[in-house]
Amino acid sequence: MDKVTRYQQLLQQLVNRYAEYQPSHGQIITYPICDVTQHHYMLLDVGWDNTGRVHAVAFHARLDDGKVWIEWDGTDPSLTEALMAAGIPATDLVLGYYRPEYRALAGIATA
Repeated sequence: MDKVTRYQQLLQQLVNRYAEYQPSHGQIITYPICDVTQHHYMLLDVGWDNTGRVHAVAFHARLDDGKVWIEWDGTDPSLTEALMAAGIPATDLVLGYYRPEYRALAGIATA
């Protein structure tokens, strides 16, 4: 199995695993979103809580040029940690939500 296919499968598994955990407050539904054609993987919370409307991306990752770009990560434990625990090397992870000049400080891929 090639690297991209393996990463696609891992991302789909993680999206679905994280989607099993529903928020404990409000009436919020968590939607797993896996666009395998365009290589985007997201977890979306939609609903209502005591502060009002909820429409939030819990995390967003994408595959580009053999690397996993983490565009947003609001999860705990972090998606980055889960991907590394699943065997994706730090050299294939890019924290897209960090400014390019600061990515090297994270100790993982810069692009």
